[in-house]
Amino acid sequence: MSSPYDGNHAAGRLLAWVSGDGLVSCTPTEDPLLAADSWLVEDGAVRALTWHERRFKIACQQSGCGLADDLRAFWAEAVSVLPRHGRWFPRVELTAAALPQLRLRIRPAPARAGQVRVWVATDRDQRRLPRRKGPDLPWLSRIRGRAAELGADEALLTTSTGLLLEAAHSSVLWWEDDTLCVPSPTMRLLPGITTGLIQQEARRRGLDVRPRRCRLDQLSGREAWLVNALHGIRPVGAWIGANIPPGEPDRVRAWRSWWEHLLEPLHADKESDAAAISVL
Repeated sequence: MSSPYDGNHAAGRLLAWVSGDGLVSCTPTEDPLLAADSWLVEDGAVRALTWHERRFKIACQQSGCGLADDLRAFWAEAVSVLPRHGRWFPRVELTAAALPQLRLRIRPAPARAGQVRVWVATDRDQRRLPRRKGPDLPWLSRIRGRAAELGADEALLTTSTGLLLEAAHSSVLWWEDDTLCVPSPTMRLLPGITTGLIQQEARRRGLDVRPRRCRLDQLSGREAWLVNALHGIRPVGAWIGANIPPGEPDRVRAWRSWWEHLLEPLHADKESDAAAISVL
């Protein structure tokens, strides 16, 4: 699909979907989000784009927006206008303005981080819809802002009884010997794309993947990762606010090499596979 915004012309812009006209420039606003999704674009290549597409469309359907006929065309044009050079972190949105509206924000990607310092948040988990990305992003951004004030990069969320959930903008994984552990999906968790890909690959390698209901002190001395689409795999280098020593990041180098090789050109048009459906 051709577009007047192909290449870098759309960089830094907010584009809104108008039925019959496609994507058009609009004035930036911070309307409440009903759904959102974002992914990293590096020189026209992405990871698991069909997974992000499926998660966003499911979130839109759950919101009851009534835009099902527009979603497919919106997604196709949104992908077509993304810049093919440089590093970008676009976000698709369904907003709750006067009427629900589909939007695309084309944003430069922040620098990729290495190790991550994690503040164990003391605030009560105030997410309203933790399994849908978008509605709770303002609160999650505020809680990560508090973490930054304390010298951390991310904020770890826990249940009222201290069980691990996830970080503000990342999923949590850890290793117990050769077993990859993840928080139990029965808890209040976003269905993370990156953690889903890692779990799928671990099983492909014959490794045990075990859902756990776990407290932070049980991670003492263990290799733990925060993972997301922007940064990939980041080993936890410090737990801020808890007397818990981090483990050595022995597996990170090999797994990051695998992660780098998941990039595919944006023009690749692949159907969502069964694994994507089962994870999401």
